[in-house]
Amino acid sequence: MSDPLSQPSSQPASPPSSHRPSPPSGGRLPLPHYLEDLGHGIFAIDTAFQRDHFDAAYLVVDNGRAAFIDTGTRHAVPRLLGALEALGLPASAVDWVIPTHVHLDHAGGVGPLMERLPAARLLVHPRGLRHMVDTSALWAGALAVYGEAEMQRSYGVLVGVPEARAVSSTDEQCITLGTRTLRLIDTPGHARHHHCIWDEASGGWFTGDTFGLSYREFDDGGGRAWIMPTSTPVQFEPDALIASIQRMLETRPRQMFLTHYGAVGRDQADVQRLADLLISQIREMAALAQHLRHAPDRHDALKRELLALYQRGVAQHLGGTMDPTHVAALLAMDVELNAQGLAVWLDRN
Repeated sequence: MSDPLSQPSSQPASPPSSHRPSPPSGGRLPLPHYLEDLGHGIFAIDTAFQRDHFDAAYLVVDNGRAAFIDTGTRHAVPRLLGALEALGLPASAVDWVIPTHVHLDHAGGVGPLMERLPAARLLVHPRGLRHMVDTSALWAGALAVYGEAEMQRSYGVLVGVPEARAVSSTDEQCITLGTRTLRLIDTPGHARHHHCIWDEASGGWFTGDTFGLSYREFDDGGGRAWIMPTSTPVQFEPDALIASIQRMLETRPRQMFLTHYGAVGRDQADVQRLADLLISQIREMAALAQHLRHAPDRHDALKRELLALYQRGVAQHLGGTMDPTHVAALLAMDVELNAQGLAVWLDRN
């Protein structure tokens, strides 16, 4: 969701326990509270950024080999390593670390994680590669906004990855993990340095921020998700984002693995429902931004109109059972960032 200039507020993730009891006979230990088994060898890790169930990293395991997709911030690294420990995997089992894009809530932990994974290679979008090797530009941009204290609290020190261990992705690239194949495609729209990863085994995409945001607080009584786009500055492009979503639908996915947050979609029809909702909102967001292009209080007006759009969507989804003020509180940061991103898009066009 956020770029280096987002609105962070988090505490370091709790580390894994150094004293693990022996597993019961015939089974493995219960998973730690931050680790969720999604099936098909896919595990969601709650990185503890911002709040619970807000920012996920994924661990994909196949035939004893593993890959991390997104990492959260530096503060999430103890949980990422704890996930390996909980699953009985050594650090040397990790072949790949794959951030969907280089915004810090997705890739801030890449460098320190790679220091602990001796066999892993970094696979990153070509537009993001230089920022993962030399993190100085990412750090400077965020530091100018937040200052040293807030950067340390929310993200921690950024660490570059040795160039020899970093590989840039190509559109339609396939990599092997154990016995499965992961396919990467270029997905601009949220950011120009964004790729998504298709996993045939689960019938799902790891979508980063391309397939929007879906918080579990907005699930209905039957567990159906509500979803919204993210137009974080500074590279939001509505037409490109819609095209990226439509391209992912060509595989007829049964589920989507979102960084914010978790697996959504019960089947192909439900994924299509979510995609339709996303695309309609992207178009509405672009239209209201154009309408407010010359408003004297443009930023505040964008925030008001965006919040009203999302409140209407949540009310329709939940039948009006959630207090609109609670919706506003949960989405305050996203409304602010989406308004900023729409403003940058307007000024660029």
